[in-house]
Amino acid sequence: MDNIFIMDHPLIKHKISRLRDKSTGTNEFRNLVNEIAMLMGYEALRDLPLMDVEVETPIEKCMTPVIAGRKLAIVPILRAGLGMTNGILELVPTAKVGHIGLYRDEETHEPHEYYCKLPSPINERTIVVTDPMLATGGSAISAVNFIKQHGGVNIKFMCIIAAPEGIEKLHKAHPDIQIYIGNVDRELNENAYICPGLGDAGDRIFGTK
Repeated sequence: MDNIFIMDHPLIKHKISRLRDKSTGTNEFRNLVNEIAMLMGYEALRDLPLMDVEVETPIEKCMTPVIAGRKLAIVPILRAGLGMTNGILELVPTAKVGHIGLYRDEETHEPHEYYCKLPSPINERTIVVTDPMLATGGSAISAVNFIKQHGGVNIKFMCIIAAPEGIEKLHKAHPDIQIYIGNVDRELNENAYICPGLGDAGDRIFGTK
């Protein structure tokens, strides 16, 4: 499918395997999420627009490229998406950060919004939405809906683990956005958890149960 990019870098694969291990502690898990986000961000941001500016080197003046326009907005889906934010900020420290708060109904598995704050003007920025897990696709679809309602146009979605069901639903709902995936897992189980997955990413990032 167009606009879907599945990572094949050995470092990403290795680090995802460490995430899966139930013996991986909170600090290591948090660091791995950060590192994976940075590696994925390198790929996801390869199409950022450039413009030439004049710079004086120790030798001479020259025209050389820098990122153009209003640059980047990172929008994590709370709370687990926060774990991926710093990895991208390491690459683009000038990026602005928004937040979208969603919770999932335990019975219907449908997402509900409780917070949305985006950098302005959002329509002039490349937007990277982050969430470690793409399960049913409901939260991702809702987050992109909210961003589009606020005027966002150039949107990328980045996740570490995805279920085939979630990829299909997100791509069908928003075929115009780019989706970057660390690994496609086998399926969702009856409780809408990704299998084999890595557990609850938010709990493992923040050390909560």
